[in-house]
Amino acid sequence: MASLRQLEYLVTVVDTGSFTRAAEQLHVTQPALSHQMRALERSLGGPLLERLPRAVRLTPMGRAMLPHARAALADAERARCAARLASGTTAGELQVATVYSVSLGVLPPALRVWRRDRPEVDVRLIEFRHADELREAMAAGEADVALGPRPGDWPGPVRELGVEEFVVVLPADGAREDDNTGVVDLATLAGCAWVHYAPGNGLAELVDAACAAAGFRPRAAVRTEQTAAAPILAAAGLGPALVPANVLPARFDGRVLRPGVPVRRTLTAYTRAAPDPLTTAFIETLAKHATV
Repeated sequence: MASLRQLEYLVTVVDTGSFTRAAEQLHVTQPALSHQMRALERSLGGPLLERLPRAVRLTPMGRAMLPHARAALADAERARCAARLASGTTAGELQVATVYSVSLGVLPPALRVWRRDRPEVDVRLIEFRHADELREAMAAGEADVALGPRPGDWPGPVRELGVEEFVVVLPADGAREDDNTGVVDLATLAGCAWVHYAPGNGLAELVDAACAAAGFRPRAAVRTEQTAAAPILAAAGLGPALVPANVLPARFDGRVLRPGVPVRRTLTAYTRAAPDPLTTAFIETLAKHATV
């Protein structure tokens, strides 16, 4: 059976791309590292790594093994931190995975409360462009809790936090007849070039779906990776943008209108298994204080 130390060796070799660098990082000799990797491979019945002249590459067996190795190490670290926190002997770290837009608009109020109430527990944010990447990272054990759109076919606990509203941002100059109602029909913006999101950003798919429901495909004047940049570019006159309402600052120069057909997404917190008390406390803080 593989030991945690052997799994740590495997992950470190993969992450560093070299037995030499892995041995330096782990503070062991290279022969000792190689010996343990060979022992791990023998116990599993096949090679995990292909040793190349200047690199290493995972075999199919190694690719199958790696996410489970990461998950086992993450579980062991969480268990250690939970035990030490319960004994009062040390501070801890909570690993929170999320998508870019959520870390910008939803999380800050909850993190402020968490930091005030639990200053001994650091929060490490791990951010992803797309909800699918977030789900994969959580499944691989890379975080204690994930915060994002509801994951499809998720086997673990899921806590619904609320429904996120999206708004249309337009430049402040110039008037539209819909300014009086505060509502805009997306179909009236079909002829505009839009401030869009970069391919791979999950919000790009959301914008495309909302516009498709209104009967058109948006033409991009500019594409941005950063959610925070979209309303600024729209307010500057580059085109309309569809953005989460919670990312807009208190003082914002652009015009903000609600889509005639609301654009929304449900946000959730989810874990791979029943969360430990510390993670449960964080999820409760999210439920009470996150801006959704």
